[in-house]
Amino acid sequence: METRPECTRPQGTPRWVALFYRPDTASWQLGAESPDRSPVLYALGEMTQTLRARGDEVTVALWGPKDEDWHRYDASATPVTPTTSPTPTPAEETKKEPLKKEPTKLAERMHDRRHQVLMAGLSKAGRYDLAPDDVTAVQTLVDRLDETTVRTLANWLATAAER
Repeated sequence: METRPECTRPQGTPRWVALFYRPDTASWQLGAESPDRSPVLYALGEMTQTLRARGDEVTVALWGPKDEDWHRYDASATPVTPTTSPTPTPAEETKKEPLKKEPTKLAERMHDRRHQVLMAGLSKAGRYDLAPDDVTAVQTLVDRLDETTVRTLANWLATAAER
């Protein structure tokens, strides 16, 4: 069982700081810092997505000012291992639909674009660390909605986060 050192309080004047735990060096590394919260949360979401795409486990500490002193905030970044799709049973194999034609490059790019737009909207809303059920929900939305609807949904999420 791996034990990670407790994240120490950043030094200096309180500001918004995101620290990432690096298991390879067993240390905390600065990910982003700013006097404003929004840029740090945005960077936190982008870095979390990047690390997960690489298959890395993500552990984050978010520090910020509170009453002119440092305060550690819940970054909702509990370590979640990458999900793998389970091997289908023989009964499930027979229920599968006939093979569909492989998507065109344009269709694949538009699918990826809808996914990116929705993930950016979720990140702006502070939902940058998704549980496996959340990932499934995002995939379902991307598969079923057109780009205009996904952009509208992402805009709603970003607007709600600003309030």
